[in-house]
Parts: sequence; structure tokens; C-alpha cells
Amino acid sequence: MLSLLPIDGVLAVIAAWLSIGICGVFALRRFAFVSRVLFPAGGLVCLALALFALQALFQSPQVAVLPLGLPGLPFHLRLDALAAFFLLVIGGAGAGVSIFAAGYFRQGEGTPPGLLCLEYHVFLASMAMVVLADDAYAFMVAWETMALSSFFLVTANHKVPEIRDAGFLYLLVAHVGAIAILLCFGVLQANTGDYTFANMRAQSLTPFWASAAFLLALFGFGAKAGIFPLHVWLPEAHPAAPSPVSALMSGVMLKTAVYGMVRVSFDLLHLQLWWWGALLLAVGLATALFGVVFATVQSDMKRLLAYSSIENIGLLFAAIGLAVIFNAYGMRALSALALTACLFHVASHALFKSLLFVGTGMVLHATGQRNLGRLGGLVRFMPWVAWLVLIGVLASSGLPPLSGFASEWLLLQTFLFTPGLPHPFLNMVIPVLAAAVALIAALAGYAMVKFFGVVFLGQPREETLREAHDAGWLERIGMLWLAAGCVVLGLLPTQFIVLIDRVTIDLLGWGLGRQVAQTGWLILAPFSVERASFSPLLFFGGVLFCSVLAFLLVRAIYHGHMRRAPPWDCGFAWQTARMQDTAEGFGQPIRQIFEPLLRLERHLPTAADREPRYRVVVGDHSWFRLYLPIAHGVEFLARQVGRLQRGRISIYLLYSFLTLLFMLFLVR
Repeated sequence: MLSLLPIDGVLAVIAAWLSIGICGVFALRRFAFVSRVLFPAGGLVCLALALFALQALFQSPQVAVLPLGLPGLPFHLRLDALAAFFLLVIGGAGAGVSIFAAGYFRQGEGTPPGLLCLEYHVFLASMAMVVLADDAYAFMVAWETMALSSFFLVTANHKVPEIRDAGFLYLLVAHVGAIAILLCFGVLQANTGDYTFANMRAQSLTPFWASAAFLLALFGFGAKAGIFPLHVWLPEAHPAAPSPVSALMSGVMLKTAVYGMVRVSFDLLHLQLWWWGALLLAVGLATALFGVVFATVQSDMKRLLAYSSIENIGLLFAAIGLAVIFNAYGMRALSALALTACLFHVASHALFKSLLFVGTGMVLHATGQRNLGRLGGLVRFMPWVAWLVLIGVLASSGLPPLSGFASEWLLLQTFLFTPGLPHPFLNMVIPVLAAAVALIAALAGYAMVKFFGVVFLGQPREETLREAHDAGWLERIGMLWLAAGCVVLGLLPTQFIVLIDRVTIDLLGWGLGRQVAQTGWLILAPFSVERASFSPLLFFGGVLFCSVLAFLLVRAIYHGHMRRAPPWDCGFAWQTARMQDTAEGFGQPIRQIFEPLLRLERHLPTAADREPRYRVVVGDHSWFRLYLPIAHGVEFLARQVGRLQRGRISIYLLYSFLTLLFMLFLVR
């Protein structure tokens, strides 16, 4: 297999995914064949994609032309280091999710299994084509295919009105963003009529038109990524989709928008201006803070994870902003550090967020609940899911020595290394923003503690939870793969940075690989050990040693002298699960601190309630202040335009006649 050229191998992988999807159509309702044969085959194809991408990282860029599409408009494809890295992420995360999906999907859930198989594998193929595309035509065709296939996956259970609404909102925002991306490509081709990326790289736009292209790219790719205030579709679509689809959308699809932003900023545009980076930095940190605050106050598992994805996307855009700022001032080493932090977090987030979403899917299947207020104590009944989800929670919280800590630590170092910028305002503000990154990381840990503690710890809040079943063997394999990725990236960050080095050298002419290799594989030091360093393996070894030592000491001291007794209950013997902390109570301090950011609706109990409950509904100000007025304005215009349609042929002929007179007047 590896004797093929990497680009040929990637095209073979895409063809294999499409073939698997077509096989699903011919086996439309053969659930066992689709789930036990086709989805595992798709997972193996994902592994093949990761191998081809890994091979491509160490080779020169390769190009291909496919005779598809319109006459004179073939698909131009290019596999360079940046594309290979994102294909590696798609293949690595997609393998775990696909194997999990083979055991997860159940018969009779909305869309027929064969059709779901087609949509799923077309979704994977279109994401790979987005990364491979080397002209605007191929990119937009793949981008729209990705949007449509993911729309059908989101609305898999289309009989539920809320799911249909979430899907339509997602499709609307996706198409608005696609228009901005298309306009961006129109600016980049500089009125030459050649929409290949090679032609765009050769253009030298003025700062005005380069800024126009950058802003259009920020809007278009930001809409797909879910940056604030273009995020409204994300907390609706991700909970509506089946959990494996949510994992792919959050863990992988959002990264195609990050890919597009990096491609335009560092490859297609020949210059970077410092204020582009400042704008990205401001938007990214605002998005991250918004997402993490809303994540801490959610009472729905999947909505909590969706808002957590918004937070991580914000950090990624902030890292891109720092890379643009440093590159604009010729500080290539710091620019490479920022871009390395961004790409490291791309891979890290793809793994741990996919793991968390598939874990919530198992909880949803086992209990029928996704409301945190009705869960609890599941670690006793779902130990495999609980311990594997705990790895994802720790990685998402940014705790060492897992992957989330390594990427966020690199990003924090980028903020702290900024003194020396020639711009005095940036030189003063950017290090201060490191405190915002630390706050966001702390709140992310708070949200993950809430998520894991309320779902898996304590006592079951419903008696039916005692009947919950653990993950099957296919689900366990998929989750183990994703969890292993979080551990490996966390313990061996230096080796992964060497891979990322191929991308940063290609885009910036600078990389960290040689510098981090000088300190050896045990210690990660972006510049020097004296300035900042971290040894994940030594840290892990120290934690493991202390844990084993504590266990042995406890066993040696208390062995044979222990007795079990009920815990002290303050004199109140009738404790129930309702007395333990709830999701709403856990998030109450954050609601009070950040109340101006939230739209709170408090529902107070009345004296007539037989079971009084206090309930708080958290809303989004941007939805009510921005999107609803736009929707009402569009409805008003539609009603006015609707008055032109009277259903009479004479009226339509009059419109045509008046239009003809107007055109003749213009010609004259």
C-alpha cells in the first residue's frame, strides 16, 4: 500500500469511502451488514489515510488533476505538508469514531442504516477533498458536499421538529459562510480569471484588497468554525446529531475551517498585517471566554460539550492571530511557536472531544437521558465508559501529562514570550492576555469537573440508571483508540512537534523541531530549558510513583485494621440522591459572576406545586439581539415581495413588459 505515491493513496482512500457508502445504499436496511462490516471497513480506511498522510509529511508537495466537473474546470489537487497534517487528523480521529459507530448505531433510529452509511462516508470523503483541493472550484464543491452530507447526518432523526430546526439553522449559516469564502477566492484571483491556488499565490495584492480577502475568509471560515457571534448553529446542531456524528463534526469538521484560515493567511496571501492578528486574537479570546462560560452553566451533556468546542475553537483562532502578528514583524521563531501550538491543539482537540462525544453517546444509549439533572453514579454500572471518558475530561481540562496540557502550555508560552514586539501597545497587552488564557483554562477544568462528577460520581438520581449497561466491544475499541491518542500526544509531545515542524517550515520558513530535539525526547523546551521546559514522562513517573507508594503505605499500615461503617450524616439518616449537588447548583457561582453575559430566565416554584422545583434557563443575548431581528426583517421583506405574486398571468406579463421597458431605457 505504501509503495503508492501518497496523493494516489489518499485518492484511493476517498474512492474507498465512496464505495463503502454506495454499498450501504444497496444494503439499505441490512443493519447487521452495515454496522458490523461497512463501518469497521470505513475505520480501517481511516487508518490507511493516516498512514498515507504521515508518509506525505516527509515528502515534497505532490499535485494531481482530476477530469471532473465542468469542461475546462478540472479538479486541481495538491498534497503538501499542511494538507497532510490535517489528513492525519481526519484519519486518526475518524478511525476511532468509525469503529465506535459500528457498535453504537441501533436499528430503527431515524434514517435507514444504509443511507446513514452513505451520508457518513461521503462526509469523511468530502472533508479529505476540502484539504486536498488546490483551486477554488474543487474547494467549494467539496465544501458544499461536506455541508450537505453533515446536514443530513444532523437531521438523521428528522421526525423530531427540534432536530429539523437545528439542521436548517446549521445549513443556513454554512451557506452564508460559503458565500463569503467564494468572495474571498474572487478577491485572491485578482481579476485574472484563474481560480487555481497556484495563481492566487502568485498575486501581489495591495494591503486594501489583501485585507478584504482576509476579512472575508475570517467571516466564512469563522461561520463554519463557530466563532462568536457566528456560533449560534453549533450548540443546536451538535446535540441534535447522533453522537458519532457530533464527534466528527466537533473533533474534525470544525478543523477544516481552521485549515482554511491557515491556508489563506499563510499560503495564499503574500503578506500579513499586524492588525489582522490583533483582530484574530481579540475574536478568538472573546469566543473562548464566551464558550467556556456557557459550558459551565449547561445542564445538557451534549450542549455542554458543544460550548466547550466553541471555547477550543477560540483558542485556535487566538493562536493563529499570534502567529500572524509575529510573522508580520518578521519574528519567525515566535510565529512558528504560535502555529505549532495551534496545530498541536488541532490534533489534541480532535481526539479528546471525539472521545467525550462518543462517551456521552454511550451514556445516552444506556440511560435514555442526556439531562445532567437525571444522571449520576454511572461509574458503578459503566466502568469502561467512565474511566475512558475521564481521560478525555483530564485532557480537555488541560491537566498534565495528557495532550490538552501540552498544546495549551505551548500556547501560554507563546503569550509569555511576546516582549520584544516593535509595537508598544501589543508589547504591553499580549502578555496581559495570558491571564485570560489562564482564566479560560481554569473555567474549562471547572466545566469538565461538573460534567464528569454529575454524570458518573455520586448516587443515581433515577432508579432506572441502575439498569445501565456498559459499552460493547466495538465501542470500547473506538474509545480506547481515542484515549490512547490523548495519552501518546501528552507523553511524547516532542516527537509530534517534529511532525508539525514540516508544516511550519513550509509555511513560515522556520520550525521548532531542531530546537526541541536538542533537549532530548524527555524534556519539552520551546526555546531553552532555562526559560521554560516540561517533562511529561518524568511528571507521569512521579505521579505514578507517589500513587503506588501511597497505596502500599495505606495497605501496610491499615491492613487487617479496617472496618466499614456508614458515613456521618449530621444526624439525618434519610439521605437521598436529590441531596447531592446538581448541575444547576454546580454552575451557580459562574452564573452570578458572569451574569451580564447570560440571558437568565428564572422559573420560581409556587405554593400550588406538589413538587416545587427552582429552574433557571440560560439564553444567548446574541440570538435575541442579533439573529431574531434579522429573521423578523427577512420575514417582513418576504411578505412584501409576496404581494407581487397574485397568481394572475396578466400581472406577470405586466412585470415582464415593465422590465423590458426598463432595460431598453438603460440601453438607450
